[in-house]
Amino acid sequence: MIPIHDDNPTTITPFITYLIIILCGLVFFWELSLAGQGESIFYSLGVVPAVLVGDKLLAPEMVVIPAWASVFTSMFMHGGWMHLLSNMLYLWIFGNNIEDAMGHWRFFVFYLLCGIAAVFAQVLPDPGSTVPMIGASGAISGVLGAYLLLYPHARVLMAIPLGIFFYTVRIPAGLVLIFWFGMQLFSSYISGEQQGGVAFGAHIGGFIAGMALIPFFRHKRHPLHLLGMRF
Repeated sequence: MIPIHDDNPTTITPFITYLIIILCGLVFFWELSLAGQGESIFYSLGVVPAVLVGDKLLAPEMVVIPAWASVFTSMFMHGGWMHLLSNMLYLWIFGNNIEDAMGHWRFFVFYLLCGIAAVFAQVLPDPGSTVPMIGASGAISGVLGAYLLLYPHARVLMAIPLGIFFYTVRIPAGLVLIFWFGMQLFSSYISGEQQGGVAFGAHIGGFIAGMALIPFFRHKRHPLHLLGMRF
């Protein structure tokens, strides 16, 4: 299923959401300009778990930032067009409402904290891994977790592929996001660790972090919804 848009209006212009999308796009085009150096730059600016925890060192020529800084730089890098476009689509659809619910700068801090939580959710189970982790998926997963608690009854227009055709249907956001999270849990279970370059642990950790942080970042006029109750 592919989300197209939601029916949840906002009251502010989501400048931070737009800024993150623009930055991710610019960084990706910069990556494309480094013909033949893609793998090297992923090690230099992506999160390498074994390097982050101090068990291993990068080759000197690959060291351009401290290991801790890669937690932040990795959030703006992507490994391909589909990786970038799918992440930005989810951020475009769901990020504006979360920014609306907490304000610009709170949203920026919230986004970074979810990204940090996602990194450690992936790193801690396998700290000896030397596979670089990149992408905004973890931070965006936090946005999805927050959306689940704030707007589970909003409708999301979904495109469902049926052969060569697409069928569109409006589905409550709560169902969409619970299904998405369930798929991350299932994929993590059957893969054990990274499979096909997808860091499912980061998705799960970011989503849970978003749910845990949203009570502290939202404006109080935006109630939380849990099991049919409002808080």
